[in-house]
Amino acid sequence: MKNKKLLNYSDYLQLEKILSGQELMSAKRGTPAHDEMLFIIVHQVYELWFKQILHELDSVMSIFKQESIIESDISFVVLRLQRIIEIQKILIDQIRVLETMTAMDFLEFRDDLFPASGFQSAQFRLMENKLGLLNDHRIMYGGKNYTSVLKEQEKSTVQSSEEEKSLFELLESWLERTPFLSFKGFDFWKQYSKAVRSMLEQEKLIILDNPNYSQEEVEYHLNEHENAVLSFEAMINEERHNKLIVDRKKRLSHKATQASLLILLYRDEPILHSPFNLISRLIDMDELFTSWRQRHALMVRRMIGAKIGTGGSSGHKYLREAADKHKIFSDLADLSTFFIPRSALPELPTDIKQNLGYQFKQ
Repeated sequence: MKNKKLLNYSDYLQLEKILSGQELMSAKRGTPAHDEMLFIIVHQVYELWFKQILHELDSVMSIFKQESIIESDISFVVLRLQRIIEIQKILIDQIRVLETMTAMDFLEFRDDLFPASGFQSAQFRLMENKLGLLNDHRIMYGGKNYTSVLKEQEKSTVQSSEEEKSLFELLESWLERTPFLSFKGFDFWKQYSKAVRSMLEQEKLIILDNPNYSQEEVEYHLNEHENAVLSFEAMINEERHNKLIVDRKKRLSHKATQASLLILLYRDEPILHSPFNLISRLIDMDELFTSWRQRHALMVRRMIGAKIGTGGSSGHKYLREAADKHKIFSDLADLSTFFIPRSALPELPTDIKQNLGYQFKQ
């Protein structure tokens, strides 16, 4: 121990490697562009944050791969997801730094980048796959498979991740194992369906009995009400729900959807706090990735207009379409459509409430 070399801050962080990793392509042709340094550093920082997100995701997924998941595990998952969310906020804020570079500044070195592009980020593709973005849901990249632009070694790693269980699939499996959907004579789905139909019938009567509506307004609101009824019925009926999955209008299984709705509707019950926070964090993550893509698309439009991207994609158009389509946990976010007031919720039997709460006896 006496001969142990004292650890140095610079050596620990390997700063020599990191700080010598900014090679300006514009300098190689004799006219270094000032803003290329900013461009490189911002994207290097992105990749470091992507590495941290993958580190957190792997930790979360390892928990969900366990045969038995206890409540403290879910609390741990929520903390990990919250960390990812805070990183995502930084990713969005970094765009503001990059936007201090003008379109004219970018043109000074843009041609030096061809055909390199952010679309070649293997880590970002790994994140998408690990979260659960399906290959056939992707926007085509210049008419080719998204892995075609990756380096061979990276391509193999990314393609392998397509075969692994994603966070979406692991979550779905966990939700399907949720107790209390049918427990000691209480059938949540049956009681919920009855409450929904009763609520919808009341809403129809309110429309018909409203003295302030004209005949045209009554017909309009009845039509909207009928759409709501059809939406709820498709939600309640397993066969209709499965048809929506086949038609790629939904993805989450009917049983997992039931469990999610139970968790969200009865979130006030102590034992459901952590599952509720888990679902909320997944929705937050999905929304923040969408926000990042949207901000990225706006920045690209500002920088290059309608030009193609350096990697040969349609630039702004591709990014805008990806922001609209590359969502993973939409089914969870859409569940708010099927919320009913707390006052209309089926009352839980006493023994179930006791199982969902914490009992301290002296």
